[in-house]
Amino acid sequence: YTVTAIDTRREAVDYAIENGIIDKGYHAVEQDAVGTADAVIFALYPHVFKEWIRRYQHLFKSGAFLTDVTGVKAGVVYEIQAMLRPDVEFIAAHPMAGREVSGVENSDESIFRKANYIVTPTPANSEVAVEWCKNLGRILGFAHISVLTPEEHDDKIAFVSQLTHCISVALMTCNGDPLLADYTGDSFRDLTRIAKINDVMWSELFLLNKDALLKHMDAFLAEVNALRQMIEEGDVAGMRKKMQLSAARRAAFDHPGR
Repeated sequence: YTVTAIDTRREAVDYAIENGIIDKGYHAVEQDAVGTADAVIFALYPHVFKEWIRRYQHLFKSGAFLTDVTGVKAGVVYEIQAMLRPDVEFIAAHPMAGREVSGVENSDESIFRKANYIVTPTPANSEVAVEWCKNLGRILGFAHISVLTPEEHDDKIAFVSQLTHCISVALMTCNGDPLLADYTGDSFRDLTRIAKINDVMWSELFLLNKDALLKHMDAFLAEVNALRQMIEEGDVAGMRKKMQLSAARRAAFDHPGR
């Protein structure tokens, strides 16, 4: 494959070329970069993504497939499909393989191994595009590929991704002890790895998926309060039942490809 990239950071393009990650790079949107591409993968903040399509969709090659890595779908996919030229197709996807750092300098080609890839078609998508997008996931090395509607995706992501980021942030903001790093173990480090958060991106994602996220936050708070009451009342049987249920559900994640 011939891989071309556009990044506003000149040092990112230079790094990607020097390390053989891309064949050619650009620092701005140019006809030569966009108009020759059979496939275009977008990694932009949702509001920037929409504006990019409005401004530059005239540059696409007729017949091109577009996809993305955006963390929410319902608030993005339909709007982009509605404004898009009829001779190109946008089929949305979400690689569940993010990290707490950004930039091509922190890229890791092994990140997709054993990871999940979610394709989120709408009635506007063709079967050809859906299969193309699923095959892209296979080519990139994802272990498990799912197909969900944008709404199904957003509900599940609100729980498995956005809620976990909320919990991680809350853990780091509820205790201001500057020496915590001297006392903590791996469990706390694992729970708070994603607290090194991109506040611009994640605040936008939270608000775009507010209803689903609030629903899962309420459910989580109810479970925390239930566990708190068990501890307060010395309810060992209740605590152990919760822990057994937790362990049984978590065991499903240890299967190969999950």
